[in-house]
Amino acid sequence: MKVIINEDLVNRKDVNLEIEDRGYQFGDGVYEVIRIYESVPYTLDEHIERFYRSAYEISISPQLKKEELKKKLIRLIQENQVINGGIYVQITRGIAPRKHHYDKSISPQLLAYTLPLNQLKKEQKEGVATLTGEDLRWLRCDIKSLNLLYNVMMKQKAYENGAFESILIRDGYVTEGTSSNVFMIKDQVIYTHPANHLILDGITRRELLNLFKQKGWNYEESAFLKEELMSADEVFITSTTTEVIPVVSIDGLHISNGVPGSVTKEILKAFTQRI
Repeated sequence: MKVIINEDLVNRKDVNLEIEDRGYQFGDGVYEVIRIYESVPYTLDEHIERFYRSAYEISISPQLKKEELKKKLIRLIQENQVINGGIYVQITRGIAPRKHHYDKSISPQLLAYTLPLNQLKKEQKEGVATLTGEDLRWLRCDIKSLNLLYNVMMKQKAYENGAFESILIRDGYVTEGTSSNVFMIKDQVIYTHPANHLILDGITRRELLNLFKQKGWNYEESAFLKEELMSADEVFITSTTTEVIPVVSIDGLHISNGVPGSVTKEILKAFTQRI
């Protein structure tokens, strides 16, 4: 299996990573996960744009230009003969003695590899259970940072309680899931939190908003309260890896009578056709 280390395509078994990489020491870096369908990286341009934006927001300047990175990722797919799966790509600030401040002369470290990803057909068909929890993350959730400790804690809490995802609540308002964007439907209107510093502007989220616009479906990018979420007609979550997943219970309370709603199923069908 081939991986990308900085500008080189190398065998994974030959990779030696430095222990003083600031990605390990501080989570000082950003990442992306890109879905592959039929050997094609889906929404590659959008993912790369967000990757570079996140990097620039924390003052990391990738050595590769955007087009160069895209070409290398496509070659990686070809070398590993991936039909359906994904690509993980990250960049860290670089390798340096462990201290909080850093010398601006250090070189960013790029890593990318392909990974298996399967469509979650059972979850898409039957829906999933979720929990809610307080959103205690930092206030720059728009940056796709390697710092995912609280996300991991809340995802693990969901897993240990037989749920698929934790939905995060900040000051009474729904923000997003630990690794997903959250949508609710009420009276035929689709709602999702606006793309600001409190959420990650998901690529699948963007694709769906464009789809809603094309279809003429009513939607609003506006924050909604937990109480509104709990009384919604339908709820669903989205991400690159899960696509569109109906939510059929929240904190043990049934949503849409405990089965995927008709609008959510129509949205999933339309998104699948778009892919």
